[in-house]
Amino acid sequence: MKEITVREFFDAKKKDLALSLVTEPETLSKKINSPHVNRPGLALAGYLEVFSAERIQIFGETEIRYLQSLAEDDLVSRIRDMLQTEIPCIIVSKGLTLPPVVEYLANDLNVALLSSRLSTINLIQHLTRYMQDIFALEKTIHATLVDVFGQGILITGKSGIGKSECALDLIHRGHSLVGDDLITLRYLDDLLIGKPGRDFGHFMEIRGVGFVNVERMFGIERTRQFKTINMQMELMPWQENMDYERIGLTNSYAEHLGVKLPIIYLPVSPGKNVSVIVEVAAMNMILKGAGYDAAEDFNRKVHDEIRRKTMQKKMEDDAQESENNE
Repeated sequence: MKEITVREFFDAKKKDLALSLVTEPETLSKKINSPHVNRPGLALAGYLEVFSAERIQIFGETEIRYLQSLAEDDLVSRIRDMLQTEIPCIIVSKGLTLPPVVEYLANDLNVALLSSRLSTINLIQHLTRYMQDIFALEKTIHATLVDVFGQGILITGKSGIGKSECALDLIHRGHSLVGDDLITLRYLDDLLIGKPGRDFGHFMEIRGVGFVNVERMFGIERTRQFKTINMQMELMPWQENMDYERIGLTNSYAEHLGVKLPIIYLPVSPGKNVSVIVEVAAMNMILKGAGYDAAEDFNRKVHDEIRRKTMQKKMEDDAQESENNE
């Protein structure tokens, strides 16, 4: 499971969340291992049976006013009980002031107490987005990711099948490269996001040529830092005895991080212009998103033609039968 320290979180979001540290710097040593945030609610009233202690705790105006209404003995008892559950940190919204005993107990029990000038709603929204990004599921695969007509196309296949060469041709035709060779997939906001698996630029290895820098060679407008993945295209060697999809009525899917991704198995043979096929596949997906499916349209017209010819044949047979009866 992923985890970050409270210090790493504080340093990363100090400016964005308008954070300041109330307790001693030593309290920043604890670790955060949950992407969720929590408002303690009943935990402040002493009920800790279902308390989400592993989460960052948010104190808003409601929590502060409740604490200020408690007698000092009750306040000390309840805050101590909550802090002893090993929560990672507490963030107080709106720059509100806590009773001094809370700061004392937080220092004593080594729990970071942070203050934010943001409103409670804004703080939770910004914090939730950041935590989801940090803790998003991810994996790295060997593939090439390109942006074709706004569609994220993940090109996969065995080493040497021509993934990079196909991407290079697409870039030359005006499309954009996200990454080559290694692609990191992330599950974020119910979407599958792809980004380069390496952080040192948009390089491509072209066999026989070597490495090329796409950004320097074609311009920064031919690169992307990340892209939502809409479809996977698996390049595979052509085989005579393989049963390849001819019409497109059958939909196949690949699964990455729990997301089902439409996949096309594309046989590759000498002389086949793979990049044009990738463009056509991207445009076909755009049309499907707009409600038009060429395969279903073709299938419907074939069935209409069969029905028309069947009716015509029936009418001709009926006419012939009538003549014979006369």
